[in-house]
Amino acid sequence: MGRGGGQRRIAALSYHHLPTGGKAALEPPDRCPQQKPGRPFRHCERNEAIQMRRLMLILTMALSALWSQPTLAQSRSQLGPLCTTDTTPADQQIDACNKIIALKVFSGGQLATIYFWRAVGWNKKGNYPQVIADTTEALRLKPDQALYNLRGSAYFDKGEYDIAIADFNDALRTGPPSGTIFHNRGNAFRGKGDYAKAIADYDSANRLSPNAYTLLNRGLAKQALGNLDGALADINEAIRLDPSLPSGLIDRTVVWRAKGDLDRAIADGTEAIRLAKAKAPTNIMTPPGSVLISAYLHRALAYEAKGDYPRAREDFKATLEGVASDAGSKANQATAKVRLSLLTDAGAPAAPPPRTAPPSPQQTTTSTPAAPTTTKPVANAGRRIALVIGNGAYQYVRALPNPSNDARSIARSLGDIGFVVTEGIDLDRAAMQTMTREFLREAARAQVALVYYAGHGVQIDGRNYLVPVDIQFQSGTDVTAVMMDMDTIMAGLDDQVRTNILILDACRNNPMAPKVASAGASRGIEGEAGSGLAAPTSLGAGSSTRGAGTLIAFATAPGQVALDGEGANSPFSAALSRHIGTPGLEVQQMLTRVRAEVVAATKSKQVPWSNSSLLGEVYLAER
Repeated sequence: MGRGGGQRRIAALSYHHLPTGGKAALEPPDRCPQQKPGRPFRHCERNEAIQMRRLMLILTMALSALWSQPTLAQSRSQLGPLCTTDTTPADQQIDACNKIIALKVFSGGQLATIYFWRAVGWNKKGNYPQVIADTTEALRLKPDQALYNLRGSAYFDKGEYDIAIADFNDALRTGPPSGTIFHNRGNAFRGKGDYAKAIADYDSANRLSPNAYTLLNRGLAKQALGNLDGALADINEAIRLDPSLPSGLIDRTVVWRAKGDLDRAIADGTEAIRLAKAKAPTNIMTPPGSVLISAYLHRALAYEAKGDYPRAREDFKATLEGVASDAGSKANQATAKVRLSLLTDAGAPAAPPPRTAPPSPQQTTTSTPAAPTTTKPVANAGRRIALVIGNGAYQYVRALPNPSNDARSIARSLGDIGFVVTEGIDLDRAAMQTMTREFLREAARAQVALVYYAGHGVQIDGRNYLVPVDIQFQSGTDVTAVMMDMDTIMAGLDDQVRTNILILDACRNNPMAPKVASAGASRGIEGEAGSGLAAPTSLGAGSSTRGAGTLIAFATAPGQVALDGEGANSPFSAALSRHIGTPGLEVQQMLTRVRAEVVAATKSKQVPWSNSSLLGEVYLAER
């Protein structure tokens, strides 16, 4: 979901490491006993700093000796300090390190040190592939805790959490216990949605070297598990330790929104923006621009939820003006782009819509959206909305008999358990787009948003698309422009304070060079590349959205085709409609029952599959 105040990692200082900056690096108390709790970003002036000064002196002396001309010696002797100082601008630092490496006079540990510092320069620029390349070369020359930490942090910013965790594990094995490494590994576990392990690592980090960032990230993990009061306590303590830190205020903005206190959320977002503008983060471990991007996004979401659409639009625009380098910032901008389009098109609301709509009968349509049906919500469950679409009456590709039946069954089941359901049957592209955008607007004021789709679905270049009934695959045309992009829907729903559930009973075939009349009752549009729908890697890798608080369920496993079924419903939707309304059944347990039933009914030809980053347990029906 929308990220907090940038990706907060800490740079651990070893003999290779930098002096601290904005996020600053804390050493374990036994290695830096003068560290004061009230000054979490103070530089450790003992072992690491002494070794750092010695290293810089050695490099400077060595480089000075390489040139005999007096007029050149002074300027060239500055290469060492320029390369190995954290305050050097990124481009100057990289250039100085390049020149040192080009001399070919250093080897082993000394050369590894130069690669480390050049990686630091790349990290300042947000060029994480180059960070990984330089730290990998340095590790080849001399394994070191600092290098594993820096490379793991680069993988983290790319959204590759499992690789990041492996590097942080190596860092912990290579050097002494480090609060920094525990903190950074906790971030990676949190990125994966493993909040219990994240909290355990933050606790370890806090025991070794308490600081504001550890408290903030532990608070976010608690918030993800639904412990809003615990999250608020951690965030308040972090703000007390460092009132100048905008990240704490951004995180508290998220908690206030989750609690429904939009005025406090806006006030904290405003102060976070002021602080971020007054003093940009200087620590090399903070992705460029990430804090301000996050602050604008979360204030925009608060304005939108309150119904102040003009201010929300301005903040979404400001979010998009930042330069995003890390996965979290890119996901925040993807969300801002979708939310801004929802508030600027012809159908944008002029005032906050009512909390509930008047009851009206469900309708089906081929050109206009179905009227929403209002049902009484479950007590104390918050506002829960659902978009249900069933497309089967395709005009130019193989028609499917059951999606309309499937959609009606699921819509009825969701209405029975308290969802406000918008149902659409056999929608063309215009109707599908209109209905989806109206649903995404309503999601700004919902606690749970569920999307169910039955019909044709395809994957092109790693992105998933839902297919309207008027689709035509013609040579030389951009077929993606006439379909619904699932990444767009996910980005529009991306928000930490809401639970999102997407259920797709669709095919998994690529439509390029299609053979549209293939035999068989499946929900696939056959093509030369039958690669199937793409697994939702964006949940783990942050390619478009982090998806925290999101569950995506597919009717079948990646690379396989969902069966349309021989009865009135598909095997998957028939099982889903039987179990989705079971009282007291947690949603992932519900999907496990559906999976078992589908496997049995299809004799293992179809195995439903899901990917989850849900924030705690979710119950669709009242316990």
